[in-house]
Amino acid sequence: MSVLKNRSTLRWLVPMAAAVTVVGGGAAIGTFAANAEPALPPRSAAQLLVDLQTARLDGLSGTVVQRADLGLPPLAGLAGGDAALLTGTHTLRVWYSGPDRQRVALLDTLGERDVIRSGRDVWTWDSKANTATHRTLPESTGRAAEGALPVTPKDAAEQALAAVDPSTLVTTGRSATVAGRDAYELVLTPRDEASLVHQVRIAIDATEHVPLRFEVLADGADRPAFEVAFTQVDYRRPDADQFTFNPPPGVKVSEETADRPGSKAGPHRKDGKPGAQRPGAEDAGLRTVGTGWTTVLVARTGAADVARTPAGDAAKPGPADGPGAAQALDLLNGLPKVSGDWGSGRLFAGKLFSVLLTDDGRVLAGLVTPERLYEAARG
Repeated sequence: MSVLKNRSTLRWLVPMAAAVTVVGGGAAIGTFAANAEPALPPRSAAQLLVDLQTARLDGLSGTVVQRADLGLPPLAGLAGGDAALLTGTHTLRVWYSGPDRQRVALLDTLGERDVIRSGRDVWTWDSKANTATHRTLPESTGRAAEGALPVTPKDAAEQALAAVDPSTLVTTGRSATVAGRDAYELVLTPRDEASLVHQVRIAIDATEHVPLRFEVLADGADRPAFEVAFTQVDYRRPDADQFTFNPPPGVKVSEETADRPGSKAGPHRKDGKPGAQRPGAEDAGLRTVGTGWTTVLVARTGAADVARTPAGDAAKPGPADGPGAAQALDLLNGLPKVSGDWGSGRLFAGKLFSVLLTDDGRVLAGLVTPERLYEAARG
């Protein structure tokens, strides 16, 4: 398959989008160990881009390590699912045998969580909870979880390369050895100084032209804020058994539809097409401001979502909201108060992104400086 098959119009990296609604815990990280630079024939940035676009991957298996230090507040208990990958260090095993046979296993000390796709069948399994879910995808479908956080260097590279436009300087870096493979390095540098991203570095297998390592460096930092890399890779097609899931004895199995998790009959959107209509989507006022690396995502939340006291603090949660809501509101009330000719609110400034929550019920986020958010808020 083409490594760049999905060339969406995504203009910012995944950590920003997820951080609008998720808070997790950070951990200090270092860079992946690097060996001496291999001697490789020179290749230009344009040639490396062509290599990525024309590469074909029939099969792959390997071990991936992902590390994130985004400067998020230490409330890891609020994160779950894909959001857990925004914090700390994680080890995953991946298998790929074409676009309809894929498997990812997230390993930890207490067990593992797997997502397995075989044709239209998608299984998720949590060994710790001793549960599994099964759903059948529609006949015409692409990836099993479009829009999910990247779990391999290829996933991350596809989303970053979608931002390559005149706002990006594309150059080559130093050659490297990653997972025992010689690799070239492609470097993406935002031209706009309002972007908090200093560089995106993609190590590309010199022979197979597959991304082996993906790093995002924040402005002013010499260590990646987000990195994902193979530590071991095998390009042979995995055995078919890797994509067959038989629930172990005692596992509780749930059936889901592809339209809406946990529903027996999938809903339809107001336009008549299959899929769930997100509650309040028409009233949310979701839009973007700007282009390229300095795009700002703007959303208007409902009054019930950002109920506030006269002092400008988030209202206390009720008994039905649970401890997670109390933690989230404590976090919001602990953010610095800011104000200007755009209004007033609270600001979270991370290493790669900033989030502004205004008192009039808007959320603005981007891989940008707070000043760029204030400009968007004025508009």
